[in-house]
Amino acid sequence: MKFNQFSILVMLFAVVCTFTACKEDNSINIFSIEDDKQLGQQLADEIASDPATYPVLSEADYPEAYGHLYRIRDEILNSNGIIYKDEFTWETKIIYDDETLNAFAGPGGHIYVYTGLIKFLESEDHFAGVLGHEIAHADRRHVTDQLTTTYGLTFLLDILLGDNQGTITDVAAGLASLSFSRGKEKEADEYSVIYLCDTEWKANGAGGFFQKLIDLGQGGGTPAFLSTHPNPDNRVEAINEKDVELMCPEGGDFVTRYQDFKNSLP
Repeated sequence: MKFNQFSILVMLFAVVCTFTACKEDNSINIFSIEDDKQLGQQLADEIASDPATYPVLSEADYPEAYGHLYRIRDEILNSNGIIYKDEFTWETKIIYDDETLNAFAGPGGHIYVYTGLIKFLESEDHFAGVLGHEIAHADRRHVTDQLTTTYGLTFLLDILLGDNQGTITDVAAGLASLSFSRGKEKEADEYSVIYLCDTEWKANGAGGFFQKLIDLGQGGGTPAFLSTHPNPDNRVEAINEKDVELMCPEGGDFVTRYQDFKNSLP
């Protein structure tokens, strides 16, 4: 019997489904680490080529803002629990959109945060909490996992066979609105606490961030972050409980220093 590449991929997909069926929410990820890195760079290049959708601030024009961002990112990456610290790029960019309260992760450690989110928050521990949450999505490989689930076999075929320009364009356009399961959101929350527990910040910074978003949503309208990161019951409570469980040091909020970060933005 003769098999073409499509038939082989279908059989491979079926085998992977068989062996991953016991995973939480039956998520499937057949990407290698190198695939994560390659796909992440392709998506980052596509985002950079589309300033209308993603108006990324230039590091050359805003060195102070990126200095703050990289300082926070690097302290998180130097904490405990990062699996792919040395393998992934951890390229982190600021998107100029004051109306959008959002941040998102791409494969291979590409992270994006909106100026609207940075300016909305009042303390550095809250921002570090959300950045840790997005780092966890990348480091726990939630992104390629969810892309596999969302785009299915056609997406896999395009990527694996190299016929992917149209697919890459579509995925890059929708990356900011990619939604994760509650299980993956819970894991990202937990790892945010684990990361920050080994830093100078309050380890439950993500809890304060989510509480402020929840309060805003209750006042009318749904912030972008909550529409793409569904908020299960007791989420803030779970973050605080993880902080207590790990017996994290008290840490600080660094309000004044964070104000300097906000002041460095356009």
